[in-house]
Amino acid sequence: MNVFETAMQATSTVLASRFPGYSFAFASGSIIRGEGTKGSDIDLVVVFDRLETAWRETFIEGDFPFEAFVQDPETLSWFFESDIGRGYPVIIHMVATGQILGPDPGKGQIWKEYAASVLRAGPPELTGEKLNTLKYQITDLLDDLNGERAGSEVRAIAAQLYQPLADLILLGRGTWSGKGKWIPRLLRDLEQGLADRFDDAFRQAALGNVEDLRILTLAELNKHGGPFFAGDKRMASEQARRPSLVDMAAL
Repeated sequence: MNVFETAMQATSTVLASRFPGYSFAFASGSIIRGEGTKGSDIDLVVVFDRLETAWRETFIEGDFPFEAFVQDPETLSWFFESDIGRGYPVIIHMVATGQILGPDPGKGQIWKEYAASVLRAGPPELTGEKLNTLKYQITDLLDDLNGERAGSEVRAIAAQLYQPLADLILLGRGTWSGKGKWIPRLLRDLEQGLADRFDDAFRQAALGNVEDLRILTLAELNKHGGPFFAGDKRMASEQARRPSLVDMAAL
């Protein structure tokens, strides 16, 4: 039995023992795609007809770590909308690429086809407040790279810059973004030369050489009107209030 067959057998055991009464599920992740490495987990989206609330849990079955996302159609719809709004199609990708399991595979197929159509459509256009927020973050970090800084500070700034700059590059070109290990993969899919420049700039920054990272960052900001700092204003939620923790009369 190969790794894929063993993983699917473990997944079937998990579904039967941990999620009785589920309607359908999607087994996803690098092991399921045949790309797994030692320690790779199995992503599992489990869908019931109705739940009080969705949840996520992690566990180990046999040799495989599992990360399970337990949903019903309404909560799954909410997470789809959340993924689309953030530009990170995490659950959507699991559903679109997953192996369908369970007693209602026809329902699973409908969701799988819908998820695939969402991925093909791409993320919402990067405009307005979301674009300005990204530009502000990046501009602030770019300013922090200026001047003489210790190598440890440069590495800390570069680490903070990695995610928002990747988001600006990917979402700004109408391509889904991601987190962690997905960023270099998505950049390579977009444009190998750009992926190489991105990787090289951060590698040099880790050594204390920030010029390539400055150039790359400024070039990406300039594609969207240039750096943005003055004029940034974001209102707090009207619900951002609590009874005072300080008795003002006692001061």
